[in-house]
Amino acid sequence: MKPVNLKSSYKTLMADNFPPTMEITFSGPDGKQSLTFEKAAWRLDGIEKGLRYGENPGQEAALYRLVNGNLYLGEVTSIKPGRYLASDVELLQSGKHPGKTNITDVDNALNILRYFQDTPCTVIVKHNNPCGVAKGSSLSESYYRANMADRIAAFGGAITLNREVDKETAELICQQYSEVVAAPEYGEGVLDIFAKKKNLRIMRIANIERLQSFIGERVVDFKSLMDGGLIVQWSYVPQTPQKEDLITASAIYKDREYRIKRLPTDSEYEDLIFGWLVESGVTSNSVIYVKNGVTVGIGTGEQDRVGVAEIARDKAYKKTADRIAFQDYQQPYTRITDPSLLAGIDERVKKERGGLKGSCMISDAFFPFKDGVEVGIKEGVSAVIQPGGSERDFESIEACNEAGVAMVFTGQRSFKH
Repeated sequence: MKPVNLKSSYKTLMADNFPPTMEITFSGPDGKQSLTFEKAAWRLDGIEKGLRYGENPGQEAALYRLVNGNLYLGEVTSIKPGRYLASDVELLQSGKHPGKTNITDVDNALNILRYFQDTPCTVIVKHNNPCGVAKGSSLSESYYRANMADRIAAFGGAITLNREVDKETAELICQQYSEVVAAPEYGEGVLDIFAKKKNLRIMRIANIERLQSFIGERVVDFKSLMDGGLIVQWSYVPQTPQKEDLITASAIYKDREYRIKRLPTDSEYEDLIFGWLVESGVTSNSVIYVKNGVTVGIGTGEQDRVGVAEIARDKAYKKTADRIAFQDYQQPYTRITDPSLLAGIDERVKKERGGLKGSCMISDAFFPFKDGVEVGIKEGVSAVIQPGGSERDFESIEACNEAGVAMVFTGQRSFKH
């Protein structure tokens, strides 16, 4: 077999045989409605090209932006053309053309970030799932907290920020390898700092400053089947609740009413709502833990709810150990060989319960039995948010009451596949 240079395949520009424009037409008894798209491209090193490739080298791909048309189906209206975000990024620096995952990672970060425009916030995404999400008193603090939430997974990820990037934040970003940085603007001297990372794609998306206006907007979501068929749905819009909108957890089972005894504190409500909105950008089944405006553990895409609660728990323990090692000894936990140092870190992680003690537990769907919520309770979570609606909600309510844990329902599921 002829030897293959695998490394070079990731640098290869695929041929692009997709047409420059695309039109999707919906026909009905009231006539036709069409959406018109044009292909996006960037000129780098004299080459005009769109996406480098799709999800993998060898897959042709194209990025299209919506330029014309309106779609009204029943009471729902699609977003209007011209309000561009990830489909029309401005590349300020790029060693090579972006690939499909670079764009979709930024897009999912924006999907989460739109709910947190009132404070500096950073979302780091890898493989279309957040590694870390954090608010901060400054942009640099929000980035630092998001990165340290899962520094290992964030390696090679896409960083999206909702404020103009300053030098302090840029210097922090350059301490680790990343694929993409996206922001509404970059301050004086920042691009010079990023220039040290020749393959780092620096994207400017001016509409990030107006992300809040995208809350509640819908687009048509297409899912292709292997036989060429399509499933079409409106995109999911999570509720953006205030604490007054959440439902006090209660259930009726065999004519007996069960009700949660403790409601969340104000700080718990803040973390519960923050976590619920982050959850809308996490692949289901998912459970996440949040504390003080930062994700502690994120469990994604698991088939059972107990399993994903345990995965998020285990990740919290591992990431806390890595964070302590990196902050105190400037190296990953896995590279520390001194048994006494490792023992000290392990003791701190155990004492902090992986950062889960006093955290909030967020589930994108109901807990069918109490064993799911008990995973968090055993680690010391103080409050839980979930949609509610299980036949056995009373089990979870009783488990929380026995532990003094607060629980509220959203009344809305948040699946993302």
